[in-house]
Amino acid sequence: MTKILIVDDEEMIREMIRKYAQHEGYATVLAANGQEALDAVEREDFDVVIMDIMMPGIDGYKTYQRISEKKEIPCIFLSALNQEEDRLYGFDVGGEDYVAKPFSPRELMKRIAVILKRKEAPSQLLQAEGLLLNETSRMVTIDGEEVSLSLKEYELLHYLMKNRGIALSREDILARVWGYSYYSDDRTLDTHIKLLRKALGPYARYITTLRGVGYRFEKEA
Repeated sequence: MTKILIVDDEEMIREMIRKYAQHEGYATVLAANGQEALDAVEREDFDVVIMDIMMPGIDGYKTYQRISEKKEIPCIFLSALNQEEDRLYGFDVGGEDYVAKPFSPRELMKRIAVILKRKEAPSQLLQAEGLLLNETSRMVTIDGEEVSLSLKEYELLHYLMKNRGIALSREDILARVWGYSYYSDDRTLDTHIKLLRKALGPYARYITTLRGVGYRFEKEA
């Protein structure tokens, strides 16, 4: 059974998420702070962590960094903070998604389901000069050196490269990579594009911004 670790210092939020998660058939463990979360991860394994950021003691960012040193568990950050810098930092420390409070618990369940969904990986190599993406191993290399990408960064790059030369709308990318549509003012896609370009170094030039439309991975750059 899928097991979710719910970390938030507000009991009402913990219980609300637990209620919806159990309705979806997920087992849940609750933690009221970072230390309780670390202790829970020591005791058992989890499929997803829902992590509040602003908590007394160890904040959510540091808690997840310490979790990541021991286990690979995808994380959705929860926070009243909604500045681009906050989202960027959340993705920098390895978070897969970022949900601003107040949030819809039904949407949160959808985001969890998207993370849990396993995709078939046919044996194929996608290439743009020295940039290689191996669909079987889910490994990305640049000039022979492996590049560390988050799950969403990998899936975004994979979708762009699979549709090389095609103009992709923002709505299409969000639907295909995230599995749902964000509110119109959410800049999560732009944030991930920025992080992906940074990770790709000289090959970032392949990702072209189409103003008013979306993005395209060029055939030649």
